[in-house]
Amino acid sequence: MMNGMNKRTLSGRKIGIYSGSFNPVHIGHLALANYLCEFEGVDEVWFLVTPHNPLKEQGELMDDELRLRLVQLAVEGYPRFRASDFEFHLPRPSYSIHTLEALRRSYPETEFTLIIGSDNWLCFDRWFEAKRIVSEFGLLIYPRPGFEVDETMLPPHVRMVHAPCIEVSSTFVRQALRQGKDVRFFLPAKVYDEVKMLF
Repeated sequence: MMNGMNKRTLSGRKIGIYSGSFNPVHIGHLALANYLCEFEGVDEVWFLVTPHNPLKEQGELMDDELRLRLVQLAVEGYPRFRASDFEFHLPRPSYSIHTLEALRRSYPETEFTLIIGSDNWLCFDRWFEAKRIVSEFGLLIYPRPGFEVDETMLPPHVRMVHAPCIEVSSTFVRQALRQGKDVRFFLPAKVYDEVKMLF
């Protein structure tokens, strides 16, 4: 689901792929994506909600459709954000390279690049088909405290972006809600209204 998007309107556009559990989506996710659109030459950011892996324990992961709906509520009103269930329709588990290849097949005239944190970059060589991701799609790396990246050593098609660090985690949000805390300013208003009754 791409909120009415079609291939013609996406022709030639640079799309940042922000894949995650968004459990739930919070202001840190949105502020980063906003920065990429407004300061780093990204036309749109697509929030690809990662489905539950049936081979793993559910743990604290909220329902797939609920997490997608929360992202949809969060991105309403900003035309450069899209909520996507694209990965829901791929074989599971799906590696990032498979998702990116499927996106390229579906939108052949669109340029996709993957958004990851500096913590993931430091172990990126262990990702499946890491070299292909870099060479065929490229990476935008955002800073995470405690995970410094030497920008002089980055390969072609990999770029560090200097977005402000907003250290909010979904784990913190869930724990705070469980404790009955009013954390409305850590979440988009419509998301907070939805999730505050779930904990």
